[in-house]
Amino acid sequence: MLEQLLHIDTEVLLAINGWHAPWADTLMWIISAKATWIPLYLLLIGLLAWRYRQPAMTSVKWLQRVPACVVMIVVIGLAVGAADFIASGILKELVARPRPTRVPELEGVLHLVNGYKSGRYGFVSSHAANTMAVALLFSLIWRNKIATFGLMLWVAANCYSRMYLGVHYPTDILGGLMVGALVAVVVYAMLVRYRLVEK
Repeated sequence: MLEQLLHIDTEVLLAINGWHAPWADTLMWIISAKATWIPLYLLLIGLLAWRYRQPAMTSVKWLQRVPACVVMIVVIGLAVGAADFIASGILKELVARPRPTRVPELEGVLHLVNGYKSGRYGFVSSHAANTMAVALLFSLIWRNKIATFGLMLWVAANCYSRMYLGVHYPTDILGGLMVGALVAVVVYAMLVRYRLVEK
């Protein structure tokens, strides 16, 4: 059963990675680069600063003297840090599943872009975990369907690019999405618990 699932995992990866073109190589390389999304992060920070410019209305007294936007930005940053630590600091080393680009049987089969192989282990995808943590937590706080749809497209594009580049199996991506979603939900529950956001 496990062997069959791993076989399907590899076949799906090869199907995604096998469809390639020079323009797609460039596009996926850009999408996968973390620096590409700095303007998006600045936009999200700006939106939070605009909406939560008043002092934090919370049951935690010492936070009542801090602008709510500062609390929100720090909390989202901590959520991303937690998702990244769980994905890269714990699960990758614990599971130790080689990335597709590090599997000898796939050498010469995978289409590599700019010779990119990334690190040794791929389960779970920190790209998937980090982007999902940001997107879901911001969506839960902001409560806007258009923003949520746009952010989920961003997550999907990042996840697809990682498989296109051959550095993650689909299950690596799914695992990362689950980690990011779990972190976002837990952090959001804490924000509600201390009345930093409305339910």
